[in-house]
Amino acid sequence: MKNLKFQSVFDIIGPVMVGPSSSHTAGALAIAKMARNLCAQPPARVTFTLYGSFAHTGSGHGTDKALVAGMLGFDACDLEIRDSFSIARDRGLDVEFVRETRRDADHPNTVDIVMEEPDATRLEVRGVSVGGGAAVITRIDGIDVDVTGEHTSVVIRQRDERGVLAHIASCIAERGVNIATTRMYRTRRGATAYTVMETDDAIPPQVRSLIAEHESILDVRVIPAMNRIAASAPALDEASAEERFDAFDFTSGAELIALCAAEKCSIAHAYRMREEALCALDGRGAGIDEYLDRVLSIMEASATEPADAPLRSTGGLIGGEAKALRDAADDDGSSSLLDALSSDAVAFALAVLETNAAMGRIVAAPTAGSAGGGPAVLLALAKHRDIPRDTLREGLLTAAAVGHLIARNASVSGAEGGCQAEVGSAAGMAAAAAVAMTGGTASQALDAASNALTCLMGLVCDPVGGLVEIPCQKRNATAALTALASAQIALAGVANLVGFDETVAAMDAVGRTLPFELRESALGGIAATPSACAWCAGRG
Repeated sequence: MKNLKFQSVFDIIGPVMVGPSSSHTAGALAIAKMARNLCAQPPARVTFTLYGSFAHTGSGHGTDKALVAGMLGFDACDLEIRDSFSIARDRGLDVEFVRETRRDADHPNTVDIVMEEPDATRLEVRGVSVGGGAAVITRIDGIDVDVTGEHTSVVIRQRDERGVLAHIASCIAERGVNIATTRMYRTRRGATAYTVMETDDAIPPQVRSLIAEHESILDVRVIPAMNRIAASAPALDEASAEERFDAFDFTSGAELIALCAAEKCSIAHAYRMREEALCALDGRGAGIDEYLDRVLSIMEASATEPADAPLRSTGGLIGGEAKALRDAADDDGSSSLLDALSSDAVAFALAVLETNAAMGRIVAAPTAGSAGGGPAVLLALAKHRDIPRDTLREGLLTAAAVGHLIARNASVSGAEGGCQAEVGSAAGMAAAAAVAMTGGTASQALDAASNALTCLMGLVCDPVGGLVEIPCQKRNATAALTALASAQIALAGVANLVGFDETVAAMDAVGRTLPFELRESALGGIAATPSACAWCAGRG
């Protein structure tokens, strides 16, 4: 599984993706794309068996379209995901879906993929979506593995014989490719085994040929690294990067505050230093500001365009809410219960979820289902307080630091921890960002995050019909207001009895006690009300 110690800003403020769900759409696509890369040639037929939340809510979340899109090689931000079924038919790819609701898998977002190549070669892969668009291949042909896609992965099927592993390593090393990790998986001694090597560099085609020359090698597959930020060469050498990363890594809010005090810096600066070091360790350029500017541009589009051109969601439950709110605010304001900043924040949040539910392009922050809260707060503050671009970047980095701590110590997945893990985390991140952008201290930023998390603790994940539409859209809007109120309280110097770290731990404990029905299954909460059930029944 992904080592959360090495989460990047891309993992927290991202991915840039087509909605509606980072776990169910972007994560599902990543699973299928990695599985496809294990095939020697494009499959002619694919069967997807869905488990847990994938099975119960996958259709509404676009999981089926995303899985097919991944099998076609699309990226998570490709708008053609919407049309993946018809594109698959045009390309001669036959797909079948099986929804297994009677048996549970190890993870609530699990899919088994059986790929049949034109020459009748058959490959079976199991993958799980672990939140925020990240995915892991956990099984290949019945053998347990662990392939994250974070690095380039060389997956070798072999006979378990002496000297094979040494041969593989030498073939890779002789071409100047640095091996990051090596693991071998087998069911028993002397049987078929899989070796998975993660590398810091791309694998030249000749390396695959060299590895395959050994008589005990059955086949060699390469899964390219996913989710890399293209940028200039690393600014730090490996030794300097390791030293800086160790100096600026933090596992708790207390460590982060201590780090900021010792370095006399903001949370944003501390996180930037950590990110630069991480980029160098991964062998890529930082490109932090370029990525954040792209993120801000997409946030702006998703938060504003629906007010001019309303979008109907794929499920048909929402569409036009942002325009309705904006039009109401355009009156003389005598009937408004909110000031202009708060009203815009609500409208922006509604608009982002409208974009998301229509399978438009959004930024998961930290997830697609909670993508509205962060942009709502940042953009409303930018509009009404004339906040410049560089300060908005600092806000995003502050939010990323808070999101990193939540993901590292709890969860940002609704399937794992309920909506408190998604909308709650987004509110905490936005609250911290608001404090940072308006001159607050690092301690105040974490106090604000703690306030927001406390206010939304216990929030269940209950999408009607499995769609990220109701109640998700309005929860994003109210989360934006919670974030602003939490920031205001912290900036006023109102102390918290329970600090950030304890609050995150409490949220994690609450999430673990929530029954499956209240964790993105569409079987409890609002989703189980008579009105919701009647609507679902009417859909057929």
